[in-house]
Amino acid sequence: MRSYVIGDIHGCLDELRYLIEGLPLNSGDRLIFLGDYVDRGPNSKGVLTYILELQKREDLEIICLKGNHEDMFLDYLGLPGQHGDMFLYNGGYATLISYGVHSKQSALDEIIAEISPDHIDFLKNLRTYFVMKPFICVHAGVHPGKPLEKQTDSDLLWIRNEFIDNPHRLPYLVLFGHTPRVSVLFDIPYKIGLDTGLVYGNKLSCLEVTEKMLYQISRGHKEVKRTVVADRWQ
Repeated sequence: MRSYVIGDIHGCLDELRYLIEGLPLNSGDRLIFLGDYVDRGPNSKGVLTYILELQKREDLEIICLKGNHEDMFLDYLGLPGQHGDMFLYNGGYATLISYGVHSKQSALDEIIAEISPDHIDFLKNLRTYFVMKPFICVHAGVHPGKPLEKQTDSDLLWIRNEFIDNPHRLPYLVLFGHTPRVSVLFDIPYKIGLDTGLVYGNKLSCLEVTEKMLYQISRGHKEVKRTVVADRWQ
């Protein structure tokens, strides 16, 4: 079994689809999504629909983590989450448009009526982290001074420089997204950052952790490029 860890998607359905189709998936393999499926890009609804279809495949294990954008979306919809007041100002209006809502002044009940219940259930049931030793997968990172059981949702979904700029105490190599970079961040043995700014015109990145192979697709392209990154583990 191989595990493929995928960075932030942000409504870019075409690139996600081409990436998945370009992976050498075998029965029993695992796909781990680091969150931020929605907002900013053109087709957040399509991304969630596509991932829900992937979850129906019996030959793959699909792990879906929550990003801060899903958390904002939930709170905006009146469900448990944080910072829903920031949703529309952080790319959320693009998400509403993908569901056929074309006014920021639409009533909440009208918005919810346009979102299929399986999408809402998907958002409500996302995990905040996933451990597969020696790795832990999380959206934003971890608070470097706390044990795992003391990490809060704010830490796991929102943290940036405090985590990125410092070593942490957890006995895991952290695979995370959230903070976009031009290239994948390798800070071994502490962290690997896989948000490479797809929605900003850069790339969608996917790391296979057994063979240490990086798969990437550029915005607006169809070709998936492979790079062996075993040397970056040194």
